[in-house]
Amino acid sequence: MSTTAQTSPEGLVTDHSRAVTDGAHSHGAVPGSSRAERATSFELDDFAVPTGREEEWRFSPVDRIAPLFAAGITSTGVQTTVVAAPEVTVEIVDRADARLGVAGKPGDRAAAAAWQGAQEATVVTIPANAVASQVTSVRIEGSSTDDVASAHLLVHAKEHSESIVLIDHLGATTLTQTVEVVAEAGAHVTIVAIHDWADGSVHNGAHRIAIGRDATVKHAVVTFGGDVVRVTPDATFTGPGGEVEMLGLYFADAGQHQEHRLFVDHAVEKCKSRVTYKGALQGDGAHAVWVGDVLIRANAEDTDTYELNRNLILTDGARADSVPNLEIETGLIEGAGHASATGRFDDEQLFYLRSRGIPEDEARRLVVRGFFADLIHQIGIPEIEERLLEHIEAELDELAPHELGAGK
Repeated sequence: MSTTAQTSPEGLVTDHSRAVTDGAHSHGAVPGSSRAERATSFELDDFAVPTGREEEWRFSPVDRIAPLFAAGITSTGVQTTVVAAPEVTVEIVDRADARLGVAGKPGDRAAAAAWQGAQEATVVTIPANAVASQVTSVRIEGSSTDDVASAHLLVHAKEHSESIVLIDHLGATTLTQTVEVVAEAGAHVTIVAIHDWADGSVHNGAHRIAIGRDATVKHAVVTFGGDVVRVTPDATFTGPGGEVEMLGLYFADAGQHQEHRLFVDHAVEKCKSRVTYKGALQGDGAHAVWVGDVLIRANAEDTDTYELNRNLILTDGARADSVPNLEIETGLIEGAGHASATGRFDDEQLFYLRSRGIPEDEARRLVVRGFFADLIHQIGIPEIEERLLEHIEAELDELAPHELGAGK
């Protein structure tokens, strides 16, 4: 089902469905809009310059992203620093390295520009059977929004390895980026990408994930800073028995555009995907976009998939668009479904807290913390969980007490 949700003071927009089909089914798809038909290419010229009318750009402020569509982006513009676990290797390789591009092809012009522009890539490799003893930290730091930058990172988890990789985005930038994740057979890898850019920053991040036989990938995206941040995680199963958990947390302030477009391609049998994204918005012109595309191909029998997006509007003037799409080409699946909800504070929760003597402003803060708490715990990295909770508190501190929950 395809739902665009924009709340008004009157209430909550909700779509919830669960489907187990007995035949080929396309839920919410517009004819000609199937993700199976969407163009992918390493060549920039294969993508026209977006106008904003295209499906993949219809929610985006293309005028603000336009510098990332240009040919000839060659500036490095950002500095990448890696602090690796002892078991992990790090290399800087030429763009011709055969390991690059294995996770898939770019799916839009900004992603193709990132591929074309990066003359080198950082490759983080977890050797076969290795268990990383600590988190590998990748710090991507920008120094200016004046130059258009490109960057390329590959995380290669070899057979039966286990690892956690944290990707931190900091500083000021205008950046188009490629992040590739290749999880070979039996690998277990967690990727956490935190976007905490300075004001004025524009970032397009194309994440492409290939999940091998019996591999497990946890992919978490956290977005706080920057003027425009658009992240497009694509996950493709390349062998049976794979699992992917895609988590997202975002907090949009006045004037910020935060967009997360996901695609899960169930291209083989017996795979499982779970998607959970939650966002809060506050301030005039705050805009969050979540699009979740799931494709179950005809040969992907015994698929099990579910996706959820929830948005909490904290003030007037904020807007959230939520569009889950589910395409099913076979009826021989375990289950498939999605849920989307956008709304304001839960009156029952607030009443419960206030009836126990908690002031209204603090009660509203507790509701926001509770909204995110379960998702943050799912990330499963204690030091990151604490950092995210502190950042949410800082976001709430920016509002005057009377503003929190305005419009009720």
